[in-house]
Amino acid sequence: MSNKLARAFLCPTEFTLAVLGGKWKAVILCYLNQRPCRYSELRTLLPRVSDKILSERLRDLVAAGLVVHHKGGRATSGRYALSPKARSLGGVLHALYQWGRNNAADFNVEIGKPLEMLDRAKP
Repeated sequence: MSNKLARAFLCPTEFTLAVLGGKWKAVILCYLNQRPCRYSELRTLLPRVSDKILSERLRDLVAAGLVVHHKGGRATSGRYALSPKARSLGGVLHALYQWGRNNAADFNVEIGKPLEMLDRAKP
């Protein structure tokens, strides 16, 4: 991981947030919780993230053992997927995703359905 973790934490939540910390990591994990994605798909799903940051966050998540990169052959770029360790975060990731969907209107925010749009765009 880019930033070293502290050796001790007073609260388990503090530790969890330190592992998931860094802008975009939780968002990437939420997308991968729904299905594995190619880098290009993540790029489309996260248009506000630069290639450099997306690559760094994916590297961090792979190094932390939360994401696995299944390399493809010449014709495919491979896919990123949640590791078994990260799948144990599935309930937390789903809760974060649902909370955002359920409460966005209260904050006058519109929420899209990017994975559905991505899937419809496939031939």
